[in-house]
Amino acid sequence: MLTLFRITSLLEGLSYLVILSVTMGLISRELVFTLGMAHGALFMGYFLMSLIVSHKLGWSVVTWLLVLAAAVIPLAFILVELFIQKQMRAHAPDGTQNVETV
Repeated sequence: MLTLFRITSLLEGLSYLVILSVTMGLISRELVFTLGMAHGALFMGYFLMSLIVSHKLGWSVVTWLLVLAAAVIPLAFILVELFIQKQMRAHAPDGTQNVETV
């Protein structure tokens, strides 16, 4: 579950950067609808996955809201990735508990 959330987080963050590149003129405006739909689907997946993972790992509401807010800040998905890696180390420092099953 955590691996799926990490993948969703990275894809959502990258799709947000692609959408922003349209506004900077790097990508044709003809692709806005397609890119927007893909980004919207990834954002909804990110939202749902963050809810599930936060419940399973026992995050506070404030932590979950910060992870959710990172979805609307460019490049903040990198901070979420670092946070998730820290959570994985905290839950499995000696490899006894597999966080992937969470």
